[in-house]
Amino acid sequence: MSTLVIVGSQWGDEGKGKITDYIAQESNVVVRSQGGNNAGHTISFDGEKFALRTIPSGIFNPKIKNVMANGMVINPKQMLEELEGLEQRGIKDYQLFISNRAHVVMPYHQDLDGAYEQFKGDKKIGTTKRGIGPCYADKANRIGIRICDLIDPIIFKKVLKDTLTIKNMELKMLGIPEYDFDSLYNEYVEYGKKIKPFVCDTSLLLEEEIEKDSKILFEGAQGVMLCLDHGTYPYVTSSSPTGASVPLNAGIAAKNINNVLGICKAYTTRVGEGPFPTEIEGELAGYIRERGHEYGTVTKRPRRVGYLDCVALNYARRVAGINYLSLMLFDVLSGLDKIKICYAYSLDGKIINTVPASLDEYYRCKPIYLEMDGWNEDISNVRSFEELPLNAQKYLRKIEELTKTEIVIFSVGPDRLQTIKLKEFF
Repeated sequence: MSTLVIVGSQWGDEGKGKITDYIAQESNVVVRSQGGNNAGHTISFDGEKFALRTIPSGIFNPKIKNVMANGMVINPKQMLEELEGLEQRGIKDYQLFISNRAHVVMPYHQDLDGAYEQFKGDKKIGTTKRGIGPCYADKANRIGIRICDLIDPIIFKKVLKDTLTIKNMELKMLGIPEYDFDSLYNEYVEYGKKIKPFVCDTSLLLEEEIEKDSKILFEGAQGVMLCLDHGTYPYVTSSSPTGASVPLNAGIAAKNINNVLGICKAYTTRVGEGPFPTEIEGELAGYIRERGHEYGTVTKRPRRVGYLDCVALNYARRVAGINYLSLMLFDVLSGLDKIKICYAYSLDGKIINTVPASLDEYYRCKPIYLEMDGWNEDISNVRSFEELPLNAQKYLRKIEELTKTEIVIFSVGPDRLQTIKLKEFF
């Protein structure tokens, strides 16, 4: 049995989809263990580009079992639309398994998500307004609707009636139109019928695959700096995208996790509000944003960009259990005369090497940089470490030195062929 967890080691959007797709080709099972359709994975191969929101990245290979585990919150309407879109593009032969314990994102969750953001005003979180947070809140409040409820018309009717009574009261207090029970039930019971063939106890499925010595890949959504527990709270997501969260969110034993691969860009990006010590603006930010196509897969929002932050990267390594790194969008930095790396912060005149828990303190952190010479060569066609310009090689080695973590993959473009593996690790 070999398992590998892929986690975003920054604020999300690191290129996890590409690496998941790349490594999935040698996997038997690909598991999505948390989050919902607030995340987007972009995958490119054979000259085509696919944007996935909920479906695991192994969906393109008919030999791979794709699991949507219990830690996810699933919008059945959007998921079915995503499957339909894939089928229209010829992706019809696939294996998909949905946990009967995953929670269902309902339309009132999206309404509440938007309303909460509006009421927060200039303190808004910057959510995608896909209803993910309110769905997780209902899960914690024990009034959520699970997939096992949705696929049973009788149970669904009872659970929805009880839940909608509460949610309509909440909607009314916020001045949002309430939902008619019959209309909502009739629409979503049909979704339940359509997804029922995919539903099973995925924890049991994964145990069987572990016993068969299968190669299992766990793909993450968002990034460690957006973790509900360890991220820049409250500017975080509603779940934990760390390696440590996978056993709970997938229903397996912690002892069954072998390795955690942290995905990071050669620079740093962030979507939404919150502190971002290495953020840069102006012409340089525009250069990186356009070369890296730094716009949200789901929202199309322009991402904030900055120099590589090794303080945050080391923090992510520690709390997420990362033991290998994959450096993405390395080619974006070509053409820069000088490149900076943040290796420490200055907080009120004191040098620190970790991320403060206090948001006020984190806002006051100033990056301390080391500066390296850049390179002008186009590296998008290199296929080995040795083919890189000397300054590009030095950049990789410096990151390894600062993070005490081995880089086992670097990427120089969106295609599978532009992925250079430096070591076998799965």
